[in-house]
Amino acid sequence: MRIAVGVTGASGAIYGYTLIKALSKLGVEVHAVYTDMGRKVLEYECGITTEDIKPHAVVYDNSDLFAALASGSFKTGGMVVVPCSMHTLGALATASGRDLLTRAADVTLKEGRKLVVVPRETPMTAIHLSNMLTLARTGAVVMPAAPGFYHKPETLDELVNCMVGKILDIFDIKHSLYTR
Repeated sequence: MRIAVGVTGASGAIYGYTLIKALSKLGVEVHAVYTDMGRKVLEYECGITTEDIKPHAVVYDNSDLFAALASGSFKTGGMVVVPCSMHTLGALATASGRDLLTRAADVTLKEGRKLVVVPRETPMTAIHLSNMLTLARTGAVVMPAAPGFYHKPETLDELVNCMVGKILDIFDIKHSLYTR
C-alpha cells in the first residue's frame, strides 16, 4: 500500500510526523509533501526537519508540480492532510491545485480515492465549516484534530496516537496505537 501525507502550517505537526512514522513502521510506502509553513511548524513544534522524515517517507518539494503525486496515474491508497490549515482547507474546497499538496489532494478526490483532512483550528467560522461541508460532499473524510479521552490517556503521545490510530482505521490499516 502507498499513502500520501500532506502537512500544512497549522499547529499539530506532531500528528503528521507520528502518522508518517506509524505508516512506515507498518510497511506502508509513504509519500509526503510539506508546505513551507508546514516545514517551519515541524521544526518549531517538534524540533526536527524534513530531513528527519526522509527515513520514513519520500519527501517532495511543494512547488514541484512535476512530482509523481501530481498525477492521477500515480496510484495511492489515498491521502491524508494532517494537520490541515484553514488556508489549505479553503484551497482544497475550491480545487485550486496551485501547489503540489493541493494538487495531490485534488487528484486523490478526482480519482475516487480516500482523502482524509484533519483540520486543526478553533474556533471555526461559518466559512471554515462551509469549506469542510464542501469537501465532505465531494467524498473527503473531515476529521478535526479532536482526540478522545475514553482510553484514559496519560501522556501527550497517547493523545496523538489516538488521532493517528483513527486515521489508520479509515484506511483499514491494523495497528495497536490505542486501546479500543
